[in-house]
Amino acid sequence: MRRLANRQACPAILLLALCGCNVGPKYKAPAVPPPPDFKESAPAAYSSSPPGTWQPARPQDAVLKGKWWEMFNEPELNTLEDQLDINNQNIAQYFQNFMAARAQVGESRAAYFPTVTLDPSVNRSGGGGRGGAANGAGFTSTTTGAPPSVTNAGGSSGTFISLPLDASWAPDLWGRVRNTVRQAQYAAQVSAADLENERLTEQASLAEYYFELRGQDSLQAVYNRIIETDKELLDLTRSLVDTGIDSPEDVAQAEVTFRDAEEAGAGVAANRALYEHAIATLTGKAASSFSMPVKELTTPVPPIPVGLPSELLQRRPDIAAAERTMAEANALIGVEKAAYYPTVNLTGSGGLEASALKSLFSIPALFWSLGASASQIIFDAGLRKSTVAQYTANYNADVAAYKQTVLTAFQQVEDYIATLRVVSDQIVRQGTAIEAAQRYLNLATARYQTGLDPYLNVMSAQLTYLSNQQTEVTLRVNEMVAAVELVQALGGGWKASELPSPSNVTTKQAATQADQVR
Repeated sequence: MRRLANRQACPAILLLALCGCNVGPKYKAPAVPPPPDFKESAPAAYSSSPPGTWQPARPQDAVLKGKWWEMFNEPELNTLEDQLDINNQNIAQYFQNFMAARAQVGESRAAYFPTVTLDPSVNRSGGGGRGGAANGAGFTSTTTGAPPSVTNAGGSSGTFISLPLDASWAPDLWGRVRNTVRQAQYAAQVSAADLENERLTEQASLAEYYFELRGQDSLQAVYNRIIETDKELLDLTRSLVDTGIDSPEDVAQAEVTFRDAEEAGAGVAANRALYEHAIATLTGKAASSFSMPVKELTTPVPPIPVGLPSELLQRRPDIAAAERTMAEANALIGVEKAAYYPTVNLTGSGGLEASALKSLFSIPALFWSLGASASQIIFDAGLRKSTVAQYTANYNADVAAYKQTVLTAFQQVEDYIATLRVVSDQIVRQGTAIEAAQRYLNLATARYQTGLDPYLNVMSAQLTYLSNQQTEVTLRVNEMVAAVELVQALGGGWKASELPSPSNVTTKQAATQADQVR
């Protein structure tokens, strides 16, 4: 008896052993050696900069955390960012894409289990009674979609009840199902990383539009002051003409200057409206029902913790998405390699059949059968080989894309650190130029008022002053935008550990983390 039991157990043990096989390649993320430090953040880069020039936060290993936009100390921006997380429709779209990817994991996991089909039927049959008894003809009345039973030629009728249960299962001998599930899990992780990357992109766009709008408010204030000054000079010129000191030509020049300033100021208002509309759309509001109060740009750029290049690989969601895409492509190679091996199908059927309901649940009504089959492709004209080669090439392309994403991330951080350093240096120096232009304008205006110089000198000094003020506003906006872009390049405080693991990607907690406040 023990030997018989061992013999019966051997096929089961062999089947379990084969189910542990995986013919796919093992995955290992390629190494991309990071530089020891960001070149543009080194203290030597700031040695020749004037006092007041922006510098990254120290120590170098500090990282961004939480709601990164709060470092700018702009309460209105904080409120808008919170609304964006809730109402932005692009983020909502990426979240639903993630939910769909999670559902596909469940679809793939279903292949682990057998398929069971229940097909109950009730058949009623009978004979013709007269002509049917003479010629053997009959009819069948079927109450379900099951095939009709054989007609009784003798004219008698009866009912046949059947409750068949069929099951089939293809054991995962070569890891095809496991690799399919892994591919779906990795794809869900890619979708989760894409969601975080889209969230960061939208947050950064909102912050940029906010500072661009505030820059337009500052530029409008510059033009308002210029317009007011030009109006006073136009009135003065008209008075001087009345006294015979100036000529009508001077009045015309003063009026042209005044009208030009008005026209330029109106253009600023149009640009402001465009940024306001963009902010409304990002926060999920109709542009027609959204407005922001006027406020000049006075926000200083805070020291931003740059950290180390090696940490960047764990802080950018686009790098995480590229790495998970490689893992997904590697799993697909395993799925295709499993096609080289035979497919085994186990089938079983059973149920109850009887001619009367009262005898349906009796032992004589029970029937069952078991079976097994195997299939192996012996010729496919190179189809499997070409398919594996295709997915291998796709994997290698994803490896190149991953490395390029990492290199681009290093470049972006270096670019925005350098931009911040240079632009903040320019702002400090531009302040000196504005002071000089102000002195020049004051002097030219005073000499014109006393009749020493023509109005043309005032126009020249005023254009110089206006140009310098415009440049300063543009530089300050560029500085704020570069700061936001640097934060985005650093990952905005996100960490790869926040990405759900393959085994937990379908849990409710993973969905909650991905959706955050939605």
